[in-house]
Amino acid sequence: MSVVVVATIVPKPDQVDAVREAILAAVPKVHAEPGCERYALHEGDGRFVMVERWESPEALKAHGRAEALTTLGGQLADTLAAPLDVQRLTPVPAGDPDKGVL
Repeated sequence: MSVVVVATIVPKPDQVDAVREAILAAVPKVHAEPGCERYALHEGDGRFVMVERWESPEALKAHGRAEALTTLGGQLADTLAAPLDVQRLTPVPAGDPDKGVL
């Protein structure tokens, strides 16, 4: 079963561009990871929100140890105004099957 993750990243006001650049550099590497079904960046209200879907809990666990994420973590170390907020969710299919699940 797929696993959905919503990760919210709040940069320090003077670090928004650096955080954006670091995330954008990591995205293609994450897209190439086994089990990555969706890894989509959104921006608004002074924060970045990553919406992710992984094919399994095992794929998500491997992502947590992958080079792209460990490198990104190091790059973001002193740039954030708040701790990274990561929520792991389980899809609940509802309504139209093509619209009701990420």
